[in-house]
Amino acid sequence: MTHSRLKFSAAPGRTVALFEGHEIADSDKALVLKEGDYPPVVYFPREDVELGVLRRTDHTSRCPFKGEASYFTLYRDARVVENAAWSYEDPIEGVELIRDHIAFYPQHVEIRHEGGEAAPHVPPHDPPYADTTDPRDV
Repeated sequence: MTHSRLKFSAAPGRTVALFEGHEIADSDKALVLKEGDYPPVVYFPREDVELGVLRRTDHTSRCPFKGEASYFTLYRDARVVENAAWSYEDPIEGVELIRDHIAFYPQHVEIRHEGGEAAPHVPPHDPPYADTTDPRDV
């Protein structure tokens, strides 16, 4: 069962992720996760992400509501950003929707919605509850 603080919705129309002006994800099936008071996070289906610019890292974090996150470094045009994206590859029961999806840190990747409109400004943040193991710590 999905935890009540997690609210999933479909992203409005086509959603694009840009890194240094280059499109690295383009999807009409992206998901938006609103978690408590944290800024919304866009999750792109893996098949809609240019996986050639991502390399898995050893970094992980744990969320009591979603499970363990794996991280990816972003490589493009000699620019390298460590742990710029994350994915819940084996999410806990109730949040399976984000399996096979990738999210990007907003300080590194610009998210745009259909029509060229930028997504609402999202300040830099870690995935909600990153590195938390006990829900009482939240």
